Amino acid sequence: MKISKVKTSGKPKINYDNLLFGRYFSDHMFIQDYTNGKWQESQIVPFEKFPMSPANITLHYGQSIFEGMKAFKGVDGKIRMFRPKDNIARLNRSAKRMAMAQVNEDDFMNGLKELVKIDKDLIPDKWGESLYLRPFLIAMDEALGLKASSAYRFMIIASPVASYYAEGLNPIKIKVETKFSRVVEGGLGEVKAAANYAASVYATKVAKEEGFSQVLWLDGKDHRYVDEVGAMNIMFVIDDVLVTPTLEQKTILPGITRYSALTIARELGWKVEERRIEIEEIAQASENGKLQEAFGIGTAAIISPVGEMFYKGKSIIVNDRKIGEKSQKLYDTITGIQYGKIKDKHDWIVVVE
Repeated sequence: MKISKVKTSGKPKINYDNLLFGRYFSDHMFIQDYTNGKWQESQIVPFEKFPMSPANITLHYGQSIFEGMKAFKGVDGKIRMFRPKDNIARLNRSAKRMAMAQVNEDDFMNGLKELVKIDKDLIPDKWGESLYLRPFLIAMDEALGLKASSAYRFMIIASPVASYYAEGLNPIKIKVETKFSRVVEGGLGEVKAAANYAASVYATKVAKEEGFSQVLWLDGKDHRYVDEVGAMNIMFVIDDVLVTPTLEQKTILPGITRYSALTIARELGWKVEERRIEIEEIAQASENGKLQEAFGIGTAAIISPVGEMFYKGKSIIVNDRKIGEKSQKLYDTITGIQYGKIKDKHDWIVVVE
């Protein structure tokens, strides 16, 4: 791996008192190109713009995938990454579905470790803040005409971040989308592809203009079953049961934080159900007083409690707009593992040394 470091760090320009999410970027980035049927030597270089042809195939046909990960500065000062092996595996599943070259897993892991090690001084110290890592893969052929590219660029950039939502752990207000569709069965719902998110932009923009933080997506065919909320999975607590949409329809992302939460919940002895959930069931559970909690769950926000859902002209208030006990327990446990306060029993943590 070739390494070229910046002469002067950009850290002084970062406002650590008001990080928000995705505003600042670290000093370096990882690059590896795929040409002539093989991956070339990887390199870490200063974070900078790079030239791209106007005929780049990604710009026209959207052959692009990505991952979201984090590195944390623990209570003991050690730097930890949370479940990077799972992100690597998921990126390659996405690459296969998008007819892209699959990355070399060892190069990916080594690149992550080296990038985090080089830019470790930019990782925030506060609990709840971290270095967000964005690996992504794009097509690099210069051609017009829909086809799978023969050349690719794999990159990793990093960003010191605070909470994904300005509300932090305060419950958000979301809109149940009954008109627009994000994905359908057989589409890209289980793939972390740029196209998957592009399909959600307009409805999310409208929802935010109406005063909502996010959109709760329903199935693309009948708008009957719950899929995801924004860029996260969704979970509910109904009559003391933790319920979340099943992966069987392949219309939602197999979230790594989702899987972690389900593992923890079962270890705690909670009753857990992964199944199709009708939105009318949620509305009925609210009317019957059985809807106790709702929360989004994903890498960026970890846990994002939902305090209100707007559906068919009516507001469904959840837990008096307060974070629930199970939401709080999952947040405390997951972040406790990430920051080294709670022992990792599952080999989820990779320490960067």
